[in-house]
Amino acid sequence: MGIITKGILGGFSGTVGTVIGSTWKGISYMKSQPAKKSGAASPKQLEQYAKFKTSIRFVSSMNGLVMLSFRNYAVKMTGANNAFAYTIKNAVTGVYPNYTIDYSMALVSRGDLPNATNPAANSTTGNIVTYNWTDNTGMGKAKADDKAILAVYCPDLNLTLYTTGSAARSAAIDTLDCTLFTGKLAQTYIGFISEDGKDIASSIYTGDVTVSP
Repeated sequence: MGIITKGILGGFSGTVGTVIGSTWKGISYMKSQPAKKSGAASPKQLEQYAKFKTSIRFVSSMNGLVMLSFRNYAVKMTGANNAFAYTIKNAVTGVYPNYTIDYSMALVSRGDLPNATNPAANSTTGNIVTYNWTDNTGMGKAKADDKAILAVYCPDLNLTLYTTGSAARSAAIDTLDCTLFTGKLAQTYIGFISEDGKDIASSIYTGDVTVSP
C-alpha cells in the first residue's frame, strides 16, 4: 500500500498497483516494479553481471574513501555509486568470465585539483609504503597545504588501506603503515585534497609494490 504525504499531487511512498514511490536525498521519484524474470540469463546479461561483480568488489574495498573522494562528481548519487560507474566503464578488462581490474586505469579519487608531479611509491622495510613526489605548488589551484590522499589496495585480501589529510603537498613525502599487507603484492595510488576539503585531485596510479617486513 502506498502512503501519500503531501496531498494528491505530492510524492508518495510504498506501492500503488505496479508503481513504487520513494524518496532519495529529498527527491521524490516513482519507478515501475521490475518484471519477473523468466528463463536463463542471456550471454550479454551474464557478461554484465560478471563486470558488475568485478567492479563492486574493488570499489567496496575502499567505500569510506570513495564516498569522500568522488563526491564532487556524485550528482544525485553517492560517491561510491560514482566510483562504481567510473570503474565498470573504464577499468574492467578481460574476456568473460575472466574479468579483472586494470589498476592503471582505475581511480581512487576524482576531481580537478592538480595532482603531484612525478609521484612514486615503494616499500623497502618496516611494512611501510613510502610516497615521494615533486612539489608543484602554484600549478593551477595547487596549494602548499593541500593534503595527500594515499591508498594501497591488496587484491589477495580485497582490502584498501588509505589516509586522507596526511602530509602537505609541500612536504613531497608521506608514508602509510601497511602491516596488514606484509609480504603481499599491493597496488598504490596518490591523490590530493584541499585544506578546506572542497577540491580533490584525480588519483595517479603509482604502481604495484610488495610490502616489505
